[in-house]
Amino acid sequence: MTGTQESVRLETLSGGEIAGVLDDLAALRISVFRSFPYLYEGDPAYEARYLEIYAASPGAVVGIAVTPEGPIVGATTAAPLGDHQPQLAEAFGRHGEDPADIFYLGESVLDPAYRGRGIGHRFFDLRESAGRMQGFSTAAFCAVVRPADHPLRPDDYRPLDPFWQARGYEPVAGLRAPMRWRDIGEESETEKLMQFWLRRID
Repeated sequence: MTGTQESVRLETLSGGEIAGVLDDLAALRISVFRSFPYLYEGDPAYEARYLEIYAASPGAVVGIAVTPEGPIVGATTAAPLGDHQPQLAEAFGRHGEDPADIFYLGESVLDPAYRGRGIGHRFFDLRESAGRMQGFSTAAFCAVVRPADHPLRPDDYRPLDPFWQARGYEPVAGLRAPMRWRDIGEESETEKLMQFWLRRID
C-alpha cells in the first residue's frame, strides 16, 4: 500500500543541506497554504524572501518526508526565534518572554495523500528534538487567526487545535504578531494576525 507511514522516510537537514530543498519546500508551501485558513496566493518572490531565513540561520533545521520513489511529499521547518522575522521576537518581548529561550516551529506542509498516517507527529518530534539539542526551553509556533464566518471557510473544515493540544501546546492569550502575505484574489500583501502556541520542551 502506497502512502503508509512505513513507506515515507524522514530526513533531517541543516546548514548548507537546506539550500538544496528550498525549491521543493516553496512548491509545497504554495500548494498546501492555498487552502483555508491561510488562503495564500503563491508568490515566488515571497517564498524566496521567507525561506532565506532558514538557509541563513545556523540553528535552522528542515525535515523532509520522502517516498521510496524519491519525491518530497512533506516538509517541516524550525529555527531559533531570534533568526526569524523580527516582529515575532518583539511580540514575545512585549509579553515578558525571553525570545532567546524560544525555538520557533515554522511550518509543516504535507501532501494531502499522505495525511492521517502519523507524519505530522513525526514532524513535531523532529523539531522538538532539535530544539532540545540546541538548549532551548520552549517550542512555539503561530497560526493565522480567521473569523469563524469567513466566506472561504469550507463547511467541512476542522481546526488543528485538538492535534496541537494533544502534543502539549496551548495558545497564549495576548501573544500575537502580524505577518503579511497575499490572499487568494488579493493584488497586494495584507497584514494577518498570528496566534502563538507554546510548549515547554526542556
